[in-house]
Amino acid sequence: MSQPPSQQPPQGGFGAPQEPPNGAPQPPQGQPNPADAPQTPPPPAGPPQTPPPGTPAYGYPQQPPAQQPGYGYPQQPGQAPGPYGQQAPGPYGQQPGPYGQQAPGPYGQQAPGPYGQQPQTGYGYPQQQYPGTPAPGGPGSGGGFLKNKTGIVVAAALAVVLVAGTGTWFLVRDSGDDDPKKPVATGSNDPKAPSESPTVDEGDGSGDGREAGDDLNAGRKPGEAKVAWLQKNDIDLPRNGSAVQGPWFAGDVVAKAMYRSVSGYSVADGKQKWKLELPADVCATPNSPTPDGKIVIGVKNGTTDRANCSVLQMVDLNTGKAGWKKEIKKNGTWDFLSDIGLAISGDTVAVGRTGNSNAYRVSDGKELFGTPEGNCKPFAFSGGEKLIAAVSCRTDDVKNPQNQVQELNPATGKPRWTYQPPRGWEVSKVYSTTPLVVRLEHEEKKQYTIVALTESGKLRSQLTPGKSDKLTADCGNSFAIFGEKLEGCSGVAADANTFYIATEDDSSGTARTNKVIAFNLNTGKPKWEAPAPAERVLKPLGMEGGDVLLYMRPKYDTAGAIVTLPPTGGTPKTLLQHPSGAGRVENGFFSSKVLYKDSRSFIFSQRVSASNDKEELEQTTMLVFEK
Repeated sequence: MSQPPSQQPPQGGFGAPQEPPNGAPQPPQGQPNPADAPQTPPPPAGPPQTPPPGTPAYGYPQQPPAQQPGYGYPQQPGQAPGPYGQQAPGPYGQQPGPYGQQAPGPYGQQAPGPYGQQPQTGYGYPQQQYPGTPAPGGPGSGGGFLKNKTGIVVAAALAVVLVAGTGTWFLVRDSGDDDPKKPVATGSNDPKAPSESPTVDEGDGSGDGREAGDDLNAGRKPGEAKVAWLQKNDIDLPRNGSAVQGPWFAGDVVAKAMYRSVSGYSVADGKQKWKLELPADVCATPNSPTPDGKIVIGVKNGTTDRANCSVLQMVDLNTGKAGWKKEIKKNGTWDFLSDIGLAISGDTVAVGRTGNSNAYRVSDGKELFGTPEGNCKPFAFSGGEKLIAAVSCRTDDVKNPQNQVQELNPATGKPRWTYQPPRGWEVSKVYSTTPLVVRLEHEEKKQYTIVALTESGKLRSQLTPGKSDKLTADCGNSFAIFGEKLEGCSGVAADANTFYIATEDDSSGTARTNKVIAFNLNTGKPKWEAPAPAERVLKPLGMEGGDVLLYMRPKYDTAGAIVTLPPTGGTPKTLLQHPSGAGRVENGFFSSKVLYKDSRSFIFSQRVSASNDKEELEQTTMLVFEK
């Protein structure tokens, strides 16, 4: 079956690539034709890739896992066997090219890593695993291999967990973070309304704020930043701990959510400005609030194992005041059999889940639009400057899905344009909204690719890295059941014409190291690569004054730093050197999220868990540096 002219690639097929051409692939012209959705055209040019292992679920290391393939582009066939011992055939029966290496499937064994190292677990060194902590989930793509399998939604009450080191998938009961032996935020099992505490006793400084970090500044060397403040956990958690959501910034407030509360702290000194108690667990959050500092979070509708993530609660992050609250409108009998994903664009919060979606106005909670009629329905969203939707179209073969990418009008939900990748390729993540850079996965072939789209939704390019370059990004610290969170990946950056991403760690030497690669978004080809300093690892954070902003991870005897690279590449330049006296604390995070804002760097824990209450309340949740 011929491919529509509007998507005709200049080189070989998307599903079974051959040796990459010497010249740069040219993006196809024209707009994909949704009427051709049932067809199976060959995909855009360039090599599909191997899905990454991603960050371990719940954000911290487990028992030493089996080696697994890196998050990047596969090697020549035979260098690293796939989970089933053979390569997947292409759409026309061709043998896979040099990029056709398989990655671990949802039910397969883990494949050996290209460098023989253990999988990367975070941006500090691996710490002790505490008893009772959940095992890591699947690939960093967030469980996309399940999102279209509506015929097995009866398992949505179960948590799918990948047991580290075994490569085996289990279905285990979701505890719901309930533990009758532990105190909870409220005594009621009926979540009716959150309680507000806009003013907080600042105490003696031992629990949070500046005094807790003063000793870390002892012996600070010339040129080193200082510890502005250190935040420790102050919430008694259930036995398995809790993921930490955020941080979000609003004026002089930095806020986070964990378990059954949302808290706001002074950016300057870390003192708690407000705390909003919630009647049940926080179960979904967007990546960013509205420009005026309002956010909508998902809260469970009860505290039992059977509770659904179906309640929306608006919070003003400037004051900690609770705004409107409502149950998400249920669209049919089979709704709410998956986790939800939230994304905010302008004054709209979009709610995605398997086969259903809704959107509400953040300012007053009015429903703006619901699941559209027709064969194709949004299931996940990415927010920010644009509202991007991942769309699934009904087909007669669940193993050969048809997805679309759409930009929606955030007020009406009407598509402004539609990009339709070839059959079998599912929308996994949005790495950047402006410019639009999207990750696609092919579950049957155990491959992935990264594509850039134009402002009008046409294919701009497909990334074609070197055969030995394995790319990596951090796409969340929790594992969704059937649902998909499209936004929130870190470790990537983009400007108008360039996409920046790091390679996975190479541990073949005396210490881990990696490099950053810049890709031309008009051609998909690498522009330059910048190796990290000796025995160090770099992670892109964003853009800063036209330069690429990066976090240079600490190692056992050296603190981390915020560094920059010019858009032409070169050698990293230190912007903020973290103090050596804080290196132990900086290294102690299970899995950290790093941000740089207004000349301060924020090291933010993505999970809190411990073997006992004393250790739990000693865990550092946020560490802030300033000049």
